Amino acid sequence: MQHHNWKKNLVHFSAIVALPVLLLACTKPLPESKLPRADGLESLEFKYLGSPGVVTPLELAEDLGYLAPIKLSYQGVSTGGPQGIQSALSGDSDISSPSFAGSAVKMVASGVPGTVVIASYGTFDDPFAGYYVQENSPIHSARDLIGKKIGTNILGAQVDYMLKAYLKQGGLTQEEINQVTLVVLPPGSSEQALRSGHVDLAPLGGPAIERGGVRRLYRDYEIVGDLTTGTYVMANRYIAEHPNTTRKVVTGIAKAIEWSRQRNRDEVIARFEQILEKRKRPENNAMLKYWTNWGIPSQGGQFQNHDFKIWVDNLIAEGQLKSNQIDYKKIYTNQYNEYSPN
Repeated sequence: MQHHNWKKNLVHFSAIVALPVLLLACTKPLPESKLPRADGLESLEFKYLGSPGVVTPLELAEDLGYLAPIKLSYQGVSTGGPQGIQSALSGDSDISSPSFAGSAVKMVASGVPGTVVIASYGTFDDPFAGYYVQENSPIHSARDLIGKKIGTNILGAQVDYMLKAYLKQGGLTQEEINQVTLVVLPPGSSEQALRSGHVDLAPLGGPAIERGGVRRLYRDYEIVGDLTTGTYVMANRYIAEHPNTTRKVVTGIAKAIEWSRQRNRDEVIARFEQILEKRKRPENNAMLKYWTNWGIPSQGGQFQNHDFKIWVDNLIAEGQLKSNQIDYKKIYTNQYNEYSPN
């Protein structure tokens, strides 16, 4: 059987998630290996992407000392899950930013050499997050969204999937769904775009809701329930060349997830505030007080096939995959997640 060129597949993956095809012509070479260390770690620098005003499980893991002696190297802001996955695959970062699980399944379906290594977030009964319209909006149902504009951070990611699922549940035909327009908004501008009428519906969090004047139309939890919806992805090449570093980082993330689960909310938020203060980036901590938990249902962020079934079934329903075409073991691995409660 002829093997596909992975760079062609990377372009294919970007097309699938509807991003501009802005890919590197070749993969960045990894730094030359240094002399073997006693602890077996192949690298002590670990490149990653962050988000303003947000602390991820990876960043918490470093602050708690779970990654030591590995140090995180901040490479810039992530604009969304698909871009984060692309960054990891091209070598611009060593791991993706927290990325929508559906995007990871599309990645595997396109033949791109990346693997989900641990969960990063999930859906839960969050009192704040959701998709909002203006309080006096005439929009009260899925059918009312026909001909309307919906704000999103990036095409092909979680907002896109949840919107389509909501519209389908509301009984809309594919032709009617096609009349609902997604509008890509700059990071942090969703509330302003909604209040100014630039879009008719937008995903919002705590501060915008507290200011009033908005009404929630639907939320992820009502569509998928308790489910791992966010993942960390790493390039297969990086994993193969840095197995011990990968194991240290992935297990550290797992420990951080469990640390946050075992502490009260105020203690975790206080730790987040300290992390933001120490990293000295142009950001504010306004969103932190609305953090409840990461919503990851599994212990240590580990996976089972059913965590991805909903996304696989959706791709099959949309004709992007054939039944039984996906090998779940190519989507994810728990091999480098050595978290144990004992």
